[in-house]
This record gives sequence, C-alpha cells and structure tokens, in this order.
Amino acid sequence: MTAELATLVDHIRYAASRFSAAGLTFGHSHDNAIDEATHLVLSSLHLPPDLPPAYGQARLTAEEKVRVLELIERRISTREPVAYLVGEVWFARMRFKSDPRALVPRSPIAELIESGFTPWLDGREVERALDLCTGSGCIGIAMAAHNPHWSVDLVDVDERALSLARENIALHQLQDRVRAMRSDLFAGIKGERYDLIVSNPPYVTVQEFAALPPEYRHEPQLGLTAGQDGLDFALRILNQAADHLTENGLLIVEVGESERALNELLPDVPWVWIEFKVGPMGVFVLDRRDLIEHTEAIREAAARR
Repeated sequence: MTAELATLVDHIRYAASRFSAAGLTFGHSHDNAIDEATHLVLSSLHLPPDLPPAYGQARLTAEEKVRVLELIERRISTREPVAYLVGEVWFARMRFKSDPRALVPRSPIAELIESGFTPWLDGREVERALDLCTGSGCIGIAMAAHNPHWSVDLVDVDERALSLARENIALHQLQDRVRAMRSDLFAGIKGERYDLIVSNPPYVTVQEFAALPPEYRHEPQLGLTAGQDGLDFALRILNQAADHLTENGLLIVEVGESERALNELLPDVPWVWIEFKVGPMGVFVLDRRDLIEHTEAIREAAARR
C-alpha cells in the first residue's frame, strides 16, 4: 500500500490520513492531523518547519522512507507525542530538544515572547527574568534569545527536566545569560529578585488528569497535576512572588482551565487575563503592587491548601 508513496507531500498526506483514521488526540503543539504529520515527516528528515513548498515534491530515499513509515506506525500504536518520537519541537520560532524528561512545549506564552510582551512590558525596564517551573527551558530560553540584554534564570524541582533544560541552553549557546537551578518554586532562590517572573506551572486537576487521552500519559505527571482545583502551585506562586519581584516587577502565570476556579477563589484580585490570537488561554498578568495589596487574601487561600 505504501509502495506508491514517493514525495514529501505524499508521506505527509499519508500520515495525516492514518492519524485521522486512528482517532489520535492532537494537543502537543498541534491541533490537527496535517500539522502533526508535517512535524513528524519534516523533523524525521532533519528539515525545518518553514521549508519552501517547492520541496514538497522532493522524493525520499528508501532509507528515509523506512524511517518515516516506522515513526508513523509508532505514533499510532504507542500514542507517543510526535515531539518525543522525533526528539524536537518548535517554540517561539526556535527549535528545542524534547523528550519524556519534561512536558512537550506548547504554552501560549510563546506568543507573548514573540510580541515582546506588549503592552504589559511597555515602558518597563527588564534586566533579570525568571522562568519558574521551566521544564524543558523553552520559555526562559526563548525570552533570553528574543531579548539579548536580559539575564534569565530557569527554575524547576525536577532534576531530569533541568538536565534537558541545560541541553537546550547549550543548544542555543546562551550559557552566559541563562542558568538553570533546582528549586521547589522559590525555596532555593531566596534573596533573588526579578523584573519579570513568568510561570507555566502544573494546573491540571486530579479529575482532568484521570480523563486525559493516552498521549498525555507519556509526559511526567509531576509537570501536569495540581490538586483538586488545579491551583496548588499557582497559589503558592502568588503567595511568594512579591518577595522576588522588583518594585515595578510583573508576574505572568498560566493556569489554563483553572482560570474560573482562581477567579472564584480570589474575586477581588484585579486579574488581567490575556487575549491571544486564538482567544483566552488562562494566562494572567499581575503587578507586584496588586500582589502586595491583596496579600492577606492570597495568603489565606494558599494556607488552605
């Protein structure tokens, strides 16, 4: 059946058809079968995602064809995310190593990085930034790459994730401005202050995790789950962030579907929920002064965890 496949486009079309027929779940950087198939085929052939369309008619060698077809079958049989199968993913227009040591990069915060965090950082000076719960390091590394004058710290409690983050730091040759440190949120970085703190912490509820498709079972649960309402980590961050922000510092946190629970728990906090190109994605922005003003309510909510 596959003997007739010859070109790049042939294999992408074939993979997309097989993925759709198999009822795969798409949620790791892509939301449809065609984009996922394109990622698999191009990355397995060491080609960039923005390959000019003219190359679509390029023919695969016999060896390349065997590899691509094996990966297509593996994606279907194991439900592993494509990023893990090919070992890479693109985030904020940058290539990152990806494997089961950390979640597959897919945060909408990439859009903020590419836009220079406009308008929230307009008029603010940033020298130091923190990527809290960094995982693969994609957010912090992308912030440093897009802002050559920033120094960025990457923090995670999982040493396996940090080992991947350090490989990505080296991949982009940013060792002079980016460092990765093990810490349980802010516990291991006492005294450090930042102009910007960005975090994509775990925020999946226990109930949501139990219902996740098989693709997500290949990712470390430590990077996903956050209690009954998905806010265990977000509340700890809110409770401690002011002590690690400069006077005009800014906090940006992704909480996904737990946005509603956070609004209900702390209704008086002046949350600013970011609108992305595809709509709201559960990412809020807060000034340090807002954290200070609502310290008591935040502390009480965090104490009830």
